[in-house]
Amino acid sequence: MSDHDILSDAEREALSAVMLEPDLPPQRVLIVDDDKDARELLSEILALDGIHCMTAASGETALKMLETKPSIGLLITDLRMGNVDGLELIRLVRESPRAALPIIIVSGDADVKDAIEAMHLSVVDFLLKPIDTDKLLGLVKHELGMDL
Repeated sequence: MSDHDILSDAEREALSAVMLEPDLPPQRVLIVDDDKDARELLSEILALDGIHCMTAASGETALKMLETKPSIGLLITDLRMGNVDGLELIRLVRESPRAALPIIIVSGDADVKDAIEAMHLSVVDFLLKPIDTDKLLGLVKHELGMDL
């Protein structure tokens, strides 16, 4: 440190470390499905492409996670679940401070009425199981801004 430096070496190192950090926290995907195997499979598929995931086994758990984890940038949910099903979860998210969160539905059991209601709730897409993994990865990367 010379006589003309305003910062100490330690302050300069700390400043350099901050300058090298990305502006935003890594955006994570929250996968909500009451089927453990389905949750884990989706998480593994996305992780292979470097996408960080969190999982929840219920709509209630997902809502708590959305309140406490601002790094969640995308929600992927099943439709048919316990107390809070996928459509109810989406309705509650749309009425919350996280209302603008992009949401993708992945379901093995859906009808036209469900799809129409989902679109009214402004979901990004509605994918039927078995899912097209390339389409899912494309949607996720687009929503997280990873396709630039």
